[in-house]
Amino acid sequence: MSTSARPRLASSAGVIAVIAGIVFAIAGIAVWVLVSTQLSAQRITVGEDVGEAVPALSWTEGRTVADPFTAYAQAEIIDMHASAIAGGNTYAELGALVSEAQEAGDEDLAAELQAQRTTVMNASFLRASLFTSVVSYGVAAMAVVLGVLLILGGLGLRQVAAAVGAEPRAAKETDLE
Repeated sequence: MSTSARPRLASSAGVIAVIAGIVFAIAGIAVWVLVSTQLSAQRITVGEDVGEAVPALSWTEGRTVADPFTAYAQAEIIDMHASAIAGGNTYAELGALVSEAQEAGDEDLAAELQAQRTTVMNASFLRASLFTSVVSYGVAAMAVVLGVLLILGGLGLRQVAAAVGAEPRAAKETDLE
């Protein structure tokens, strides 16, 4: 490869990195806005007992769920309430208890445990949805950071290519004198 082709390749790679960086950054911002908009549209408010569930996020109390912190806080509140309703039993454990109650002929207890199991199942679905939002925020933030790094790397590569490309010309001009 000729010495003049090397700076062109590096310069082209730099342009591609800058373009990719811009795309990543815009996509990350778009996803962040989309997730925030969709969460806000649900009009979920962080419960007043957030300090009990997640003391570090007590500042989110009463806020609309529209960012990763409020989504996580509300997911933990849901878990706390579901666990209290189920007496600390999981969905699977409640299933076993329902079966035991039915085998013992205690249909009232079986119905009560099944109601608790349904509540725990719904809570699990809600938590999973909120955690999906939290993960989406993380991926969006990563895309923005990666985009910025690609832009900086691409600009740096172009700057190096320009400096390397200028050296042979400067040497030729010196030889001519």
